[in-house]
Amino acid sequence: MSNYKVDLSDAQWREKLSPQAYDVLRHEGTERAGSSPLNDEHREGTFHCAGCDAPLFTSAMKFDSGTGWPSFFTTLPDAFKTSRDFKLIWPRTEYHCSHCGGHHGHVFEDGPKPTGLRYCNNGVALKFVPQAAPQTGS
Repeated sequence: MSNYKVDLSDAQWREKLSPQAYDVLRHEGTERAGSSPLNDEHREGTFHCAGCDAPLFTSAMKFDSGTGWPSFFTTLPDAFKTSRDFKLIWPRTEYHCSHCGGHHGHVFEDGPKPTGLRYCNNGVALKFVPQAAPQTGS
């Protein structure tokens, strides 16, 4: 039993996710830069976790970092838990969905104002939900 609201077995995660999403979300993999269609997503809406559908970012938080991965300068409240990653020579701050534990990416201190942060997210770990069009009266 985990400390997450969404707690599936490894077999259930494999069945639920595409092979690439499974590698990123469950085994901290990284997708190839520039490969995500969400890199060019500019509509208003919300970015959700591809593993559990928890809302993580709004489109107003997204910016073009030039890195080839969807990037955000902040998150929705309580969306992520962070930890230190020592897989490379220097330590990095890694972030995981606070609802299912899915790995999303790393946060860096080279982002724009107002936070100066860059949440560098694997696009395959996200699902975009466009903002509903306003209803017009008849």
